[in-house]
Amino acid sequence: MHAELRSPMLAHMALALTLKWHGTEIVLMIDKCPEEWAGGNGYFTEGAHRTVHNGLHDLLSLLETPLPAAEVERIDVEPYTADAFAEDIQRLGGGRADPEMVRGVVANSREAVGWLRERIGAPFSLSFNRQAYEVDGRMIFWGGMSLSMIGGGKSLIAKHRKALKKDGVEVWFEARAIELLMDGEEICGAVVDRVGKKTRVKARSVVLAAGGFEANAEKRIKHLGKNWEQAHVRGTPYNTGDGFELAHAVGAKFAGDWGGCHSTAWDANAPRWGERVRTNTYTKSGYPLGLMVNLVGHRFVDEGEDFRNFTYAKFGRAILEQPGGYAFQVWDAKVTGRLRKEEYGEGIVEKIWAQSIEELAEKLVDWGLEDQQQFVDTLHTYNAATKGNLDGWNPAVKDGLRTHKPLEVPKTNWALPLDSPPFMAVKVTCGITFTFGGLAIDPQTAAVMSAATNKPIPGLFCTGEMVGGVFYGNYPGGSGLTSGAVFGRKAGMGAGARLSNRKQKRDVTV
Repeated sequence: MHAELRSPMLAHMALALTLKWHGTEIVLMIDKCPEEWAGGNGYFTEGAHRTVHNGLHDLLSLLETPLPAAEVERIDVEPYTADAFAEDIQRLGGGRADPEMVRGVVANSREAVGWLRERIGAPFSLSFNRQAYEVDGRMIFWGGMSLSMIGGGKSLIAKHRKALKKDGVEVWFEARAIELLMDGEEICGAVVDRVGKKTRVKARSVVLAAGGFEANAEKRIKHLGKNWEQAHVRGTPYNTGDGFELAHAVGAKFAGDWGGCHSTAWDANAPRWGERVRTNTYTKSGYPLGLMVNLVGHRFVDEGEDFRNFTYAKFGRAILEQPGGYAFQVWDAKVTGRLRKEEYGEGIVEKIWAQSIEELAEKLVDWGLEDQQQFVDTLHTYNAATKGNLDGWNPAVKDGLRTHKPLEVPKTNWALPLDSPPFMAVKVTCGITFTFGGLAIDPQTAAVMSAATNKPIPGLFCTGEMVGGVFYGNYPGGSGLTSGAVFGRKAGMGAGARLSNRKQKRDVTV
């Protein structure tokens, strides 16, 4: 089976290396994708990891490349406490997240990222380009998330694969687990279809790390809704929900938000599946500095509701719900220089420029704008509601600079008027990252729970985005990779503990 998006193959790899660390003699990874697609959705990420930390100097010890002292002196990173991390997950999830699951992620987050650095050689860096703004000569980090990865998910996957090879972990590509084997109430292996040949693999433990169902249109329609058929898949086409079918067949308990997913504003011209060269550059997350307007000329979200990394995972859904499933992001000259070059630079996205709002509306007709006059009215009405909003604007804090006249949809932070030409727009759609519904696990051991007994199924573990109960409706950016690392290590340790009875010495990750 394949691993998942924000923690897929990464969760897979973390548990495999943990198993080897705990003395497992044979660890077999089974992945249905071809080798050129190795890494799951983790390959397509920026490598962001959200973790509890004590401030800048705590994070400096994790970095691949030391920062010059003069640069350190002009960086502001506030400590991020366990309470703040847990509160962010619960706040964005409407208080629905399982507190024990949240505690499992949060309490083990710093240890997990430290393990990634020390054990894997994860090339951590400070996310200057994505999570900080320069204000008055200082680099100010915002939103509680500061760590990224040099080279993004590509380099993190490369580091994992190198460590797996060094430790002698066997990997079968183009191999599908089609059945879990049981000896009474205990998992004892899996049936694997490898290039048309079925093989029974006996094992003391099986760990499911097969990701969500975001790449399966039928399952998206069933669980998320009919309009989700047209969503672009940001990463691998191999996360199709097969792991859940395996788990259901052995009586696993399901948990979490099966109607929810991580979905972002995505380049409307992007391929239907993840593209392994461009990867995450199709993300379009600059909307807090401007506006988002649908094809009939109306705004539909509060672009300044919160920091970008607290809204980007839900605004893809909001875009998909608009007429045609598309929208336009719009800015003026005051802020276009602050847009992330990896997302909006030359040759990265098609941009529509104009010297006036009216000219921009006219040009956008060729891009699908259906009501030119309403678009113009929307922007002028917004500008009237932000007149005078210049002093105190600060993109690195929630500045409270809001629309000061009643609007159907207000903007509660960073509400500058769009009145300085040239104006720029890009067309966006919805990119689905991963789904939130999953399996119920023991938060301490990552053992899969039985639906019948609500006790662990002996020999069956789960990690990555197959885990349910943590995210509901939305999620704090960088939490997925951290969750995958945390529960990947827990699953590895739980499976390794079963080796005290060494009748069988092979552990399988599916």
